[in-house]
Amino acid sequence: MSNSIESADASRTGLGTAAANEVGAMTSAAAPSVSPSRCAWQRFRRNRLGYWSLVLFCLLVLLSLFAEVLSNDKPLLLRYQGELYFPLLKDYSEKTFGGDFDTPTDYLDPFIRDKLSQSGNWALYPPNPYGPRTINYFAKEPNPSAPSRDNLFGTDDRGRDLLAQLIYGFRLSVLFGLALTAIGVVMGVIAGAIQGYVGGKTDLIAQRFMEIWGSMPELYLLIIFSAIFTPSVLLLLVLLSLFGWMGLSDYVRAEFLRNRQMDYVRAARALGVSNLQIMWRHILPNSLTPVVTFLPFRMSAAILALTSLDFLGLGVPPGTPSLGELLSQGKANIDAWWISLSTFAVLVLTLLLLTFMGDALRDALDPRKVDA
Repeated sequence: MSNSIESADASRTGLGTAAANEVGAMTSAAAPSVSPSRCAWQRFRRNRLGYWSLVLFCLLVLLSLFAEVLSNDKPLLLRYQGELYFPLLKDYSEKTFGGDFDTPTDYLDPFIRDKLSQSGNWALYPPNPYGPRTINYFAKEPNPSAPSRDNLFGTDDRGRDLLAQLIYGFRLSVLFGLALTAIGVVMGVIAGAIQGYVGGKTDLIAQRFMEIWGSMPELYLLIIFSAIFTPSVLLLLVLLSLFGWMGLSDYVRAEFLRNRQMDYVRAARALGVSNLQIMWRHILPNSLTPVVTFLPFRMSAAILALTSLDFLGLGVPPGTPSLGELLSQGKANIDAWWISLSTFAVLVLTLLLLTFMGDALRDALDPRKVDA
């Protein structure tokens, strides 16, 4: 009797376990699957250093886009004799505010400041009341002057506010790096995709061309073109773009060479899908891992290239606020330690943030990483 009871209990236990397993299997089957991109984003967020580097970098870039609001020698808004004026959007002559000359108003002039501070008049200035090219002719200290209450980061050897130049120079470096990276990615992806997918003689000829083109002295070409043409950001962007795509094209070419032999590509060919659609819709999405991982490091290289060329005097036009030009001033004025120190701090912080982001992105997209 006891044996029959035990066998019945065992039978019920077995049925319960089987039912539980079946319910668990149904639950797991019903649970939505997480996309690979979402898994990569979750792995990226778990890398706290890389994630907060991205947050801080985006915040700094966003603030630099509003540099005119943060640092400018013109008031954002002012009221004079009952009327509102917007100097940031429109230039007003000195006669508008009681001056004697029909020239653009110098809002750092003590006479104008006194007029705007009279009863009923007021002016809303940016947090840093200096622009990148503003020269304070009424400063009490000789230039370059050390950090003070009026100039928090000091001034350069021409009397320009250093904080304003750092803000505008950072924006120029970041936007230049983004533009050069975007152009390099487009050119590199197109060149690498054609070489890797077509292969054969096309790949062979393209590789020989890249070897010849890559061996050309880039710095000498920049010196020659700088001597022939007027220096500009656009000219510099075009010249550096001619050489900045080759590194990425090698990665894309290798991915296309590997993926073009996959079964899904053969199936697409069998269904009559065109080569362009196969490259764009099937192979390219599966070959973007090295492209995305490459971006922060490529941007770091672009910022360093711009800074180095500006330091040598081969970059942007003279007078344009840039980190390289500030480093050149720091070299020419060794005693003005605040110029080199603050510029190095901005440059190192920018490159460190991009490096941390690149490392975290590389780990997040590594297929060998397994979620815990």
